[in-house]
Amino acid sequence: MKCREGCGACCIAPSISSALPGMPHGKPAGQRCLHLSVQNLCSLFGLPERPAVCGAFQPDREVCGDSNEEAVRILGWWEQMTA
Repeated sequence: MKCREGCGACCIAPSISSALPGMPHGKPAGQRCLHLSVQNLCSLFGLPERPAVCGAFQPDREVCGDSNEEAVRILGWWEQMTA
């Protein structure tokens, strides 16, 4: 599956435990990443400052569903189940 450009669910729903520029303690689940643009694009994409966990994320229908809203819901559920 190709990533849906402008989705941003993976930058909102899950927590990120590693430090990011401007977010030294990471990002809590459900909080929008500071680096997610208004168009829901990552401003750190392709940069060395981008956390490894973000670069390793691979979109999949089981995780991303069929819409941005469904992706936020599924990723949020996974976050809760693995917390």
